[in-house]
Amino acid sequence: MPELPEVEAATEYYKQSMMTGFMQWFCRTGGKKKFSESDIEAKKEIAKFKAGDRNPYSWNMEFYEYEDGSGYEARFTTCGICTLMNELGLTKLIPAMCRLDYTMSEADCVSNFAREYTIASGGPYCDCGYTKRSAK
Repeated sequence: MPELPEVEAATEYYKQSMMTGFMQWFCRTGGKKKFSESDIEAKKEIAKFKAGDRNPYSWNMEFYEYEDGSGYEARFTTCGICTLMNELGLTKLIPAMCRLDYTMSEADCVSNFAREYTIASGGPYCDCGYTKRSAK
């Protein structure tokens, strides 16, 4: 890449390249199980795994169910994307990749995604909050 693109251009490029027909199908299919008992249990197991402790390009996650039953938060304390992009000197483009979380939530047709912090922007963690679309 002779010149780094601006974040907005990289965001659109990454969205177009990642959200293929198959990926949209994958998100919709996964959305059918989202918030189910098996989905919740799977997230709890992933949180226990702590893959980022063994692989710098993976993630460590904590899992929190919302008390009101409206959804949950996956809180990432280690981010493999940040590690890789920093090593490649592409730190400024990390937000383009993080934006895909919103796009995938839109595609699953069942959840709203919200985030306050990202590790890439200096936050203490990445908080990935998912609420049921029917939840108010």
